[in-house]
Amino acid sequence: MDRSKEIAKVTLTGSVVNLLLVALKFVAGVAGHSAAMISDAVHSVSDFVTDIVVLVFVRISARPEDESHDYGHGKYETVATLFIGLALAAAAIGIVVSGATKLAAWMQGEDLPAPGKLALWAALVSIVAKELLFQYTRIKGKHLNSPALEANAWHHRSDALSSIGAAVGIGAAILLGDRWTVLDPLASIVVGAMLVKVAWDLLGPSFGELTDQSLPEKTEKEMLEIIGSVPGVSAPHNLRTRQVGNRVAAEVHIRLDGSMTLAEAHEKATEVERRFRERFGSESHIIVHMEPEKD
Repeated sequence: MDRSKEIAKVTLTGSVVNLLLVALKFVAGVAGHSAAMISDAVHSVSDFVTDIVVLVFVRISARPEDESHDYGHGKYETVATLFIGLALAAAAIGIVVSGATKLAAWMQGEDLPAPGKLALWAALVSIVAKELLFQYTRIKGKHLNSPALEANAWHHRSDALSSIGAAVGIGAAILLGDRWTVLDPLASIVVGAMLVKVAWDLLGPSFGELTDQSLPEKTEKEMLEIIGSVPGVSAPHNLRTRQVGNRVAAEVHIRLDGSMTLAEAHEKATEVERRFRERFGSESHIIVHMEPEKD
């Protein structure tokens, strides 16, 4: 099975689970009078939406190079990752605002409905389901080298964390009685704040890639070592790097013996390219500029 089809299979599995959890959480939240569970249901809706985004954008990113995209369509996957981060941030802010509104009402003397046991059971089911989905999606994301799939995995993990917060708040409100129903919206605020952090961690790398941020210093150092390991190649310099979806792209200058024939110099550059692609993937891009060694 090719990469795009494998990603689609993983994402479809997640979308089915998310759809079932959305229905369960909304029913449990409304019937169980739980603000935390309804907030958690909203988060699951955002999970389902991002599953659709991944399916659409990863399929586009799998297209080969063409006349309008010389470096391929890999950055469509980055756009999908960015969208996931923005959707998660929006959901998180909504959860915090909703919880804060209920907390403010409680502080003004308004009674909050006590959550029911159905909401607690829904939270526990969600924790198990989403943690399993996180582990499955993350493993597949790393194996397939898919930033969008890994980002979606963390979206699943954030839903598991959301459900843990909801379970704690709902459980405490049930065990401690009506005087502590405020723990339910408080839990939703804590959950929302955690999700803001997860969203921020997703958005940073996506913005970096879309603005052609250089690869990490450690990776660039490894590239220079690989290039310099080719016999006859010296002083690799002027290295420029960037990420293009799940591929890396680099430009580098190397120095060769000035008395080499053009055919020999071309052979050295080809060997640099071969070793580079052997380490960073057969679809990685590298441009080698050759200069004569200076006395």
